[in-house]
Amino acid sequence: METTRKGYYGWLFAMPWLLGIAIFYLYPLLSSFYYSFTKFNGFDVTGFVGFANYVELVKDELFWISVRNTFYYALLAVPTGLILGVFLAIMLNVKTRLQGIYRVIYFIPTLVPIVACGVIWQWLLNAQFGVVNYLLYEVGLPQPGWFSSEIWSMPSLVLIAQWCVGSGIIVFLAGLQDIPGDYYEAATIDGGGHVRKFWHITLPLMSPVILYHVIMALIGALQQFILPFIVTGGTGSPANSLLFYNMLLYKKAFAFFEMGHANAMAWLMFVAVMVLTVVLNWSSKRWVHYMGD
Repeated sequence: METTRKGYYGWLFAMPWLLGIAIFYLYPLLSSFYYSFTKFNGFDVTGFVGFANYVELVKDELFWISVRNTFYYALLAVPTGLILGVFLAIMLNVKTRLQGIYRVIYFIPTLVPIVACGVIWQWLLNAQFGVVNYLLYEVGLPQPGWFSSEIWSMPSLVLIAQWCVGSGIIVFLAGLQDIPGDYYEAATIDGGGHVRKFWHITLPLMSPVILYHVIMALIGALQQFILPFIVTGGTGSPANSLLFYNMLLYKKAFAFFEMGHANAMAWLMFVAVMVLTVVLNWSSKRWVHYMGD
C-alpha cells in the first residue's frame, strides 16, 4: 500500500512536466505532420491533399535553390569551423602565463547575440562604405563585393559564422585535456615530433569529440536562418544566393500563408537531418577511436 502511494506521488510530481511535453512537443509535432498533408493557411484547413504539398515543393525552383544554398553553406562552414576550432584549441591548450585571458578573449564573441553580430558584420562588410573594404583600399588590395556579390555572398556568411567559433573551442579544449599526458611522453621518448603526435595521438583520441562537433555543426548549418535573414533583410539577395531552406520555409508560412507547404518542408528537413546523422554515426565506426578500445 505504501509503495503504491509513493508511486502515485511520483506521477503527481511528474505530471506538470509530462503535460508540458504533451502540449508543447507532442501535439505540435503530430499536428505539423497532419498539416503537411492538407491545404492550410494558418487559420483554416480547406482540404486534405495527400502528398500534393510535397510534389509541389519538388517542382518549385526556389525550393531547390534553397536546398543548394543550404548544403553549399554547410559544406563550407562545417569543415572551416572544425579546422579553425581544433587549431585554436591546440594553441589555447599550450601552458602560458596568460592562457586564461586568451581563452576568455576567444570565447567573448560567442556571448554577442547573433542578431547583433549579423548587423555589425553587415556594416563592416558593406561593399561601398564598409570598414573592411576601406582598409583593403588603403593597402592597395582589391575590395570584394561581399554581400552585394553572388560569388562572395556565401563566403562572407561563412566568415561571419566563424565569429562564434569559441563554443567549438570549448568542446575541443575539453577533449584535449582528457588525453593522458603519458601518451605524449612515450611518443617523445620514441622520437616523435609535434606533427606525428598530432596525427597519431591527438586526432585519434579527439575523434569522438570531433564526431559530436561535426554532427551538431551540420545540424546547425542546415537550420541556419538568423544570419542570412539579417544580412539580406529576409530577401535572400543577391539573386537568391543567400536564400536558405529555413528562410523559404518562413516565407511560405508567414508571408504566403502556405502552412501546408511549410510543414512539408519542415518534415523533409527532419528526414534529411536524421539520414545524415545516421550516416555519420555509421561511418564513425571506421574513424572514431575511443580510449581503451
